[in-house]
Amino acid sequence: MKRVITTLALAALAWTANAQNNDASALYGGATETQDFLSQSEHFASHPDKNFYIYLCIGQSNMEGAAKPEEVDYQNVSPRFLLMASQDFPKGVGNYRGEGRKKYEWSVAVPPLCRPQTGLTPADYFGRTMVEKLPDSIRVGVIHIAIGGCKIEHLFKEYDPQTVVKEAGWFRNFMATYDNIPYIRLLDCALRASHQGVIKGILLHQGCSNTGDQLWPLKVKKVYDDILADLHLKAEDVPLVAGEVVSKEAGGKCASMNAIIQTLPQTIKNSAVVSSKGLPSLGDGLHFNAAGYREIGKRYAEAMLKLSEK
Repeated sequence: MKRVITTLALAALAWTANAQNNDASALYGGATETQDFLSQSEHFASHPDKNFYIYLCIGQSNMEGAAKPEEVDYQNVSPRFLLMASQDFPKGVGNYRGEGRKKYEWSVAVPPLCRPQTGLTPADYFGRTMVEKLPDSIRVGVIHIAIGGCKIEHLFKEYDPQTVVKEAGWFRNFMATYDNIPYIRLLDCALRASHQGVIKGILLHQGCSNTGDQLWPLKVKKVYDDILADLHLKAEDVPLVAGEVVSKEAGGKCASMNAIIQTLPQTIKNSAVVSSKGLPSLGDGLHFNAAGYREIGKRYAEAMLKLSEK
């Protein structure tokens, strides 16, 4: 599959300067090479499979996955639960045990889902629960893009990638895996996936880096609205589910943010918030442990199914 990462990054800068243009075609600007790829790729179908439900998973470190997968997490993953890799997963790197994943290609969603060095995430048991609850004819796919330590502003489509030089080295390394523009990589994957299946929802876990920010719900709505506009989706068809951060009872350092996160449905009508109550943490005050990720993933699935029934 032909790669055009540099072209995408340059087009993204032009697109940022013209943010009022909400046509997804603006993602590729005047990049003939990219447009040719999009029109000619055999991976694009003229009639997407309506039984292939695709979910976009975004956020910071808890969506990225801070707990190392345990043996049980590598086992019994349904072939109906798939991941479109947002970057290459080389064989034998980090927590990844497979033969290798290629960016933009689908594979069974065995952890890790975000990057080879990351761990278990809410998306893992979200997907497993969804395929258990949905009819056997339905496949579930996830697109997973998350950056430890990111603010919600780092997920804006107007984020200026040149400002990443002001960030800590470890953060710059994470951002570099998405060419410093996570939103563009998300759209790049989502546009491809939308020709293969139906985007049915968005999962968000973010908030620690915006603790105390009363404008956070409005900022999330901006990301949500931009995704819908750029992918030509309707809010009533694409619910958003967000999760609380580690609770005060579990030693959460950012637990005060949960009061703000809980207000999100007041700003985004077709949304829900899943509780972190009772979920165990790694003990660092920020991240869930493996058992916590399994349980919150199930809660995401239950909330998504409930919203989808409306």
